[in-house]
Amino acid sequence: MNRRLQEQLEAELQALRDAGTYKTFNCLDSPMDALVQMQGRGEVLVLSSNNYLGLSAHPSVIAAGVEGLRRYGAGTASVRFICGTCTPHLELEQTLAGFLGTEAATTYVSCWNANEALIPTLTDGNTVLLSDELNHASLIDAMRLARPARKVIYRHSNMDELRDGLRGCDPQQRKLIITDGVFSMEGDLARLPDIVQLAREYDGVVIVDDSHGVGVMGATGRGVPEHFGLLGEVDILTGTLGKALGGAAGGYVAGPRAVCDVLTQRSRPQLFSNALPPTVACSAGAAIRVLQSDPGCVRRLRDNTAQFRALLLERGLTPLEGESAIIPILVGETALAIRISRMLLEEGVFVTGFGFPVVPEGTARIRVQMSAALESHHLVRGADALARVIGKVQAAG
Repeated sequence: MNRRLQEQLEAELQALRDAGTYKTFNCLDSPMDALVQMQGRGEVLVLSSNNYLGLSAHPSVIAAGVEGLRRYGAGTASVRFICGTCTPHLELEQTLAGFLGTEAATTYVSCWNANEALIPTLTDGNTVLLSDELNHASLIDAMRLARPARKVIYRHSNMDELRDGLRGCDPQQRKLIITDGVFSMEGDLARLPDIVQLAREYDGVVIVDDSHGVGVMGATGRGVPEHFGLLGEVDILTGTLGKALGGAAGGYVAGPRAVCDVLTQRSRPQLFSNALPPTVACSAGAAIRVLQSDPGCVRRLRDNTAQFRALLLERGLTPLEGESAIIPILVGETALAIRISRMLLEEGVFVTGFGFPVVPEGTARIRVQMSAALESHHLVRGADALARVIGKVQAAG
């Protein structure tokens, strides 16, 4: 390796260590669940997983993946349009479209891939992109890859600024309004009814990344559109199969058939990278079927979220308000968030601290994520540990 580059990189890494912001990876030695086995620590309680419905270890989901592995092999060894399309892809895409209330769906190896496929493909030199400032990094990077006429970044959920941005567009311009459904670091929801109404007034196209909403929001887990009574009213949805829907991997775009068809013809992530492994397509399809047969798991998640918020308040902690399963507790500096996370792990509670550059400087947080797999005694144990550790850190100054 080039010596100068190596020295520069080592200096950067040492600066992170000195600042207390260097990230370490904790290795799990068991399936994701409420309790997991962590190498070097034994059993720990997980309060930081995207496994919202507890489906990643569900017997039916595992069995479907195993059967898919046996029947279709480990991977496609091809992109979709050459020889990489298998029956599970078509079945999953049909299931997703039916579940989300859209005409069609197409899958990718991640939602990051799906967003980077969708936005540049739909953007031409006469397109304006209008984006919430707190959108996920995958949406930001997708916009960086696109070549629009211009970009409008409006302050978080500020509908006046979005309206001004739409007013400033030429009537003939394509206007893509891009937003998260659930904002992953804040835990709050997009003001989707207002966004849809503005899109109707100004002939805009609404794109919602509902990765943290599907399986979480709405009476039957169909996401933020269902929560607001807008199923079928959002133009295009993107999302992940790697969170509530089984937790394996993969992402999708769901919307009009013409959109999905254009993506299969032109989107670079599908034309130049292998298809979703069939085993993942099989397990994700099974996860949706479990959710459809037992929508009570969404209610259990919602009950756990409400109970945990109440437990935190009883113990003097004040998480950010929100309706999702994401419960952030602001602590200030990045090093402090990482320190609290490490101290919690010493008590057998696994919850991650987030700081800059994931969130702005000075707004570091402990981000708790609820799961339907958690039981009441898990919630009490987690809330007690959080109150004890944060109190200890605050007392130490």
